[in-house]
Order: sequence, then C-alpha cells, then structure tokens
Amino acid sequence: MPEGITAENLFNNIMDSISEGELKHKAASFFQEESESSVSAQFNRLFGRQKPIHHCLGGGKSADSMLWRNKKISAGVLISATAIWVLFEWLNYNFLSLVCFALSFGLITQFLLKNASGVINRSPTVPRLVLPEDLFINIAKRIGTEINHSLGFLQDAALGGNLKQFIVVILSLWAAGMIGSWCNFLTVLYIGFVTAHTLPVLYERYEDEVDGFVFSALDKLQGHYKKLDSGVLSRLPRGSFRGKKVE
Repeated sequence: MPEGITAENLFNNIMDSISEGELKHKAASFFQEESESSVSAQFNRLFGRQKPIHHCLGGGKSADSMLWRNKKISAGVLISATAIWVLFEWLNYNFLSLVCFALSFGLITQFLLKNASGVINRSPTVPRLVLPEDLFINIAKRIGTEINHSLGFLQDAALGGNLKQFIVVILSLWAAGMIGSWCNFLTVLYIGFVTAHTLPVLYERYEDEVDGFVFSALDKLQGHYKKLDSGVLSRLPRGSFRGKKVE
C-alpha cells in the first residue's frame, strides 16, 4: 500500500464515490421524471393543442379582447353588445328604426352646429364621415373565407369516413337547431358573443383544472363507448355491397 494511504482512508474514498454515484443517479432520475411530466402535461391539452390559448384564438386585437388583456376595451365591447341586444330584444326596436333615429339625431346635431355659427361668432368645422372601401372588401373576404371553411369542414365530416366526427357534427347541428327554436337569431348571436368573452379567459386562468376534468370525463366516456361497442354495436349485422358482374 502506498505511503500515507491507510485502509480507513481507502474505505472512506470508496464510500464517498458510491454516495456520489447514487446522488447523480437520483438527480438524473428526478430530472427525467420532471421532463416526462412536463412533456405529458404539454400534450394533455384540450383539443391536442401545443400553443397558448392567445395564439389559438388568432392573436391580435380580437384575442386580446376575448382574453381581457385590456379590461376597458373588453368591458366596453361587452357593454355595447348588451346595449344592442337590449334595444332590439327588450325594447322591440328593429334595425331600420334604430338606423333612422341615429341618422336623424346626427343630422339635427350638424344642422344646429352649422346654423349656430352666427350666435357664437364662430364657424364650426363639421367633419365628413367617409368609410374606406377596403373595410367592406376585407369584411366580405373574411366572411367568405369563414363560410367556405365551415362548408369544407361539414363536407369532410360527411365524406371523411369518421363515424365519431360525423355523429358529433350531427348532434351539434341538432343542438343548435333546438336552441334556435327556443330563441331568435339575435339572442343566439348575443349568447355566442358573451360566451366568447367569458369562457376563454376562464379557461386561461384555470387551464390545468379544466384539462384534467375534461380528459377524465373523456376517459369515462371512452370506457362506456367500448362497453357499448362490444355489447351492442359489434353484434349488429353489416351488409356487404357487391357489384354485379358485367358479362
């Protein structure tokens, strides 16, 4: 044995190296478990998304409004929608009457400002209201794009061969039809508008809880569907189509 190294020192060095190896192994396993849990938490998101809810909503000012990034703007938009719904639904105003009253009020205001210049010894400048043509073109393009996207999605659900997606689409259309029979189109739009300005911000705040609840509910539904499939659907006769032979 070399000089200066005793059996006790050699034993202590061996024990230290063993303890360091165990600590490194525990640290590696801890970080591996943490990375696996973070990856599983990343993929167990609602609708399989991997991006923030702000990006999924399209970003920009509309997403900021729905997620209440600016509380004054979001509150103002929601109050304006509520005021419009109250005017048309509760006070029984129609669109033509409201437009005519608003135009009459604007014309009277401008007339009084123009003819009051002799009293106040001042000629007020009344601005001209001109709407840009690009505004209407962009609105028409956006509406046409969304309609084509919706029609394409419905046709893919009918022709894609996915039975689950087809049943979900049919049930959704049936539920929308039932809601439309209970209330008019304006009320449906208002409910959708309020939902768009409340559910996303609540989901962003309680994202983990909502995802866990939804995935547990989907697991239970999938279990019930497997029981139904094995007990009932698998026993249903399936006819096979055979074309006639051409001689």
